[in-house]
Amino acid sequence: MRGSRAVSATLPDWRRERCGRFWDPGRRLLRAVRSYQRCKTRNFPFKSLRKYWVLEHRFWSIVAGADIPLDSDLGGGLQLPHPNGVVIFPGAVIGPNCLISQQVTIGVGGPKPGAPVIGGHVDIGAGAKILGGVKIGDHARIGANAVVLEDVPGGATAAGVPARIVRSRNPILSQDKNAETESDAYGSSVMHDTTDQPPC
Repeated sequence: MRGSRAVSATLPDWRRERCGRFWDPGRRLLRAVRSYQRCKTRNFPFKSLRKYWVLEHRFWSIVAGADIPLDSDLGGGLQLPHPNGVVIFPGAVIGPNCLISQQVTIGVGGPKPGAPVIGGHVDIGAGAKILGGVKIGDHARIGANAVVLEDVPGGATAAGVPARIVRSRNPILSQDKNAETESDAYGSSVMHDTTDQPPC
């Protein structure tokens, strides 16, 4: 992977979710989820808008071939570059600035009861399965087609079936408030500002 960028595990970078064009199923689906959740916490006329966002959610879910519930606990700055086949169990928790590739399942069914809790700035490769009440630490990486049934510490890379730790690194956690320099999954070098506001 070439280049680096500063990405925080705690402060969501909402620009990662910003829709730059109409036909962007991943970001449009996330926008429907975010908008529905905001409307749900407000009174009329926002309650009436929920029906619209439910329809938007259904449309983009079909287009994307993804199953991401409206009440999902998703940290800001989530990226779904290829959302087809992505399944997220309603009880799962996903931290800020994560990247989820195609055909990923985050759900129940592993040896540990419950649903996964995924930290911030976690990259999940295509076809990976994260099952049961496992915890994935900040800045971890999950390899393509891995089946994760045990906890993955922060900064580690897990791969295989079942997944094992193949590499471990120690993020500079003291700098995480301002964002930490990590490898860029897209090979670009970009500094992302962080805000506490969802995308428009």
